Amino acid sequence: MSTKPMPGNPAPALSLPLAGGGTFDLSAQSPGAATMVIFYRGLHCPVCETYLTKVKEKAAAFADAGMPIVLVSMDGQERAEKAKADWGLADIPVAYSLSEQQAREWGLYISTTIKEAEPQTFSEPGSFWVLPDGTLYLIDIASMPFARPDLDILLSKVGAIGAGYPPRGTTA
Repeated sequence: MSTKPMPGNPAPALSLPLAGGGTFDLSAQSPGAATMVIFYRGLHCPVCETYLTKVKEKAAAFADAGMPIVLVSMDGQERAEKAKADWGLADIPVAYSLSEQQAREWGLYISTTIKEAEPQTFSEPGSFWVLPDGTLYLIDIASMPFARPDLDILLSKVGAIGAGYPPRGTTA
């Protein structure tokens, strides 16, 4: 039996501290369409910085479409605060201190350091749409930093939720 998260099923729990203060609790979210949870590798990742800069540019459009965004990593507070500041992510919640166990519950791939600047262990990227009732709608998990979903395509498909298009890939 698969233990990976499946579309149409409840999302794993997610409650983490936020860079800048406060806590992100997925179960407390009430988006119009869905909450987009974007897991990134961490401060050490230049590909993450490039992708999250694009996310920042689209964040208002996603919010207008009813899809707020939260960014999540296994980084500790200091590294998360630095990423938020250095990458100009002031308007997007940046959650930190995801545990390896939590990353695995979300089905994320785990990597270990190959360079001095990298943390000992970190998750690879993943993007998820979580409906207001906590159900997973879209799952995109990558094993490499450069495999990320196209934000323009995602933005153009937010309306599929309201149109009643069901989660796909619900059979293991």
